[in-house]
Amino acid sequence: MENFPGKLLGIDHGAKIIGFATCDRIGLIATPLAIHHRSSKREDFAFINTLIEKYEVAALIVGMPPRPPDFEGHSQSDTVRLWGQRLAGAVSIPVYFWDEGLTSVDAEALLRDTDQDVPERIDAHAAAVMLQSFLDALRDSGVDWPEQVEAIEE
Repeated sequence: MENFPGKLLGIDHGAKIIGFATCDRIGLIATPLAIHHRSSKREDFAFINTLIEKYEVAALIVGMPPRPPDFEGHSQSDTVRLWGQRLAGAVSIPVYFWDEGLTSVDAEALLRDTDQDVPERIDAHAAAVMLQSFLDALRDSGVDWPEQVEAIEE
């Protein structure tokens, strides 16, 4: 891909655990990286900043769960959107949202199809599936980069 910025960090946000995946510098292959047991946004963001520095990450791709049609009230997508906006204010690199619909199901199926043991937590694998779908869309479908997430302060 032309003008690819470098390593990306895919993030699968959960209420108790965040899954992380990264990709190579040219954006071909996403791989599971780590999980983080959540305790506070401050600690989440500090952990993410550590990953950014350690792996020389150029941008963050946060998985956005789909909002169910005709849903009224506060959804998981609302929670992730707010968290992602706060994250954008806590890091020095761009943050983008990308659809994560059914990534946990896809990750589990992929592990089973390749005869791999399914770990107790598949959050990092779900993050890799989401990040790979982002990379594939950019490379194979010619999709433009999504709009950068606007930061809000805590």
